[in-house]
Amino acid sequence: MKLYYADHFVLPLPDGHRFPMEKYALLRSRLQTCGQFAAADFCVPTAASTDEILRAHDADYLQRITNGTLDAAQIRRIGFPWSAAMVERSRRSAGATLAACRSALERDGGSACAINLAGGTHHAHRDFGSGFCVFNDAAIAALSMRAEGRVQRVAIIDCDVHQGDGTAAILATEADIFTCSLHGARNFPFRKQRSDLDVELADDTSDTAYLLALDAALDTVFERARPQLVIYLAGADPYAGDRLGRLGLSIAGLQARDARVLGACRRAQVPVAIAMAGGYAEPIEDTVSIHFNTVITAARMLRHMS
Repeated sequence: MKLYYADHFVLPLPDGHRFPMEKYALLRSRLQTCGQFAAADFCVPTAASTDEILRAHDADYLQRITNGTLDAAQIRRIGFPWSAAMVERSRRSAGATLAACRSALERDGGSACAINLAGGTHHAHRDFGSGFCVFNDAAIAALSMRAEGRVQRVAIIDCDVHQGDGTAAILATEADIFTCSLHGARNFPFRKQRSDLDVELADDTSDTAYLLALDAALDTVFERARPQLVIYLAGADPYAGDRLGRLGLSIAGLQARDARVLGACRRAQVPVAIAMAGGYAEPIEDTVSIHFNTVITAARMLRHMS
């Protein structure tokens, strides 16, 4: 199973910034020392190309991002200060989801899996960035897999605590790309978009209620979308200890969530690419543990099938 990383392409942030950029390097370090992966499993992705990005984003937006000509309000909406390093990091993160999709689809048979150890930048819209998201990696990847003739039907299963509003908006007219979002009803973004399937959850939703809602959503996704590829956003932020989450899931509950999603893909013999998406717990080690569990759960399922 290939694990794509770009944490060494550092996005410089001022002291005290609330985005936990260091979680990506901590996650990779923990995976590299856990004894379950070979050095060759860890891969640096190529950056998403201009043509690939333009499948999901407007040319004017890409140019303004690349040239650093966004205005102050646009920069505030993204939440990161502009730098050339931010642009490169964002291209690499989108490239990692592209690479994970290709890797999963190139493995013989169904139920293959590959992972972007970052990504899940689902608040980026066609012509603006938002909520720490510059380019929408899931939308770029889904549209690119179709353009490359690898698949016709894709499902994006978004289990970040925040609605995948950018993904829903970009893909609203794409009948063969099914968008599913399970998210907090009262959380960011406060102006929601319409996914193909939205599951809104009350504050403090527990493991049991969440997993019941997820099971019903998965049934709908596989019945309606009949996907040939799943892109799974495995956000750590539904965790009860997340600063920005408002839901009540335990670490064990989140690992059960991962097993449910990946098990559904396995039963349907559908390859899956995973992106980590959000996570803002304190201590940061809780977020790292949740992401680590996602990767380990995927690896165990893949080994069980081999």
